[in-house]
Amino acid sequence: MHAENSQTKFTGASKYVLDEELAKIVNISMALEMPLLLKGEPGTGKTMLAYAIAEAMNMPRIILNVKSSMKLIDALYQYDTLTRLNDSRFGDSKRDVSNIEDYIRMGKIGQAFVAEAKVVLLIDEIDKADTDFQDDMLDVLDQMSFDIIEIDKTIRAKNRPVIIITSNAKKDLSDPFLGRCNFHHIAFPDQDMMRSIVGVHFPELSRDLLENTIKVFYRLREIRGIEKKPATRELINWIRALRADPDFKVKDLVKGDIPYLGVLFKKSPDYAVAQGAVSRFRL
Repeated sequence: MHAENSQTKFTGASKYVLDEELAKIVNISMALEMPLLLKGEPGTGKTMLAYAIAEAMNMPRIILNVKSSMKLIDALYQYDTLTRLNDSRFGDSKRDVSNIEDYIRMGKIGQAFVAEAKVVLLIDEIDKADTDFQDDMLDVLDQMSFDIIEIDKTIRAKNRPVIIITSNAKKDLSDPFLGRCNFHHIAFPDQDMMRSIVGVHFPELSRDLLENTIKVFYRLREIRGIEKKPATRELINWIRALRADPDFKVKDLVKGDIPYLGVLFKKSPDYAVAQGAVSRFRL
């Protein structure tokens, strides 16, 4: 029996509202010890899911933020040749310069493998990497081992991590990659789900403010010509801003007076388009 099967199932966390379908795919991925690939537009909670799993399962989390220029070896380990050279030149280090292993630094995947406790490994925005990186990375995650060629040593995972991989779907992933993961698309929350999410963050929010902010928020997302629609994070920060303003009144929203658009729209063209659109708003 896999270790995960004996653990409490993941049902959400203190600040993460989980729908039933996502809960099932998370738990089956842990039971089958398969990576879970999450796709969805920015702001749908892909990255936060890994944080929520770590919190709920009481596991450390390790985050690999993928960059377009990243090589797989960077995620596995680095050989710190510069420090070794300096140690050999100046001779004031406690390290033994003849022992190369003292100069090996684990990357994020390496850290997950050598960790004493089982961890949640988040591989964030895998679509930024090239196809070779993606496929080679999954070879390592399948085998749960990799070689450090400088010291002729194989690193084997002490515990198989819970692996969450996110993609913003900006670039297609290879078929071999997709075939080795479980998959879930996180759709942007509908209004009912958003009420639940907001309720978790603001349990004492008045119904009047809740309903009107959500109504305005979804209308703002529908404005034509917006490149980066406001996401859940922006809604939560916007509600914080409204609550912090002693002069704000909910009736202002009803009249179409929408303050703090800069909390919702972070790009100048989007901000300008939104400003023009809200001048015609009325709930």
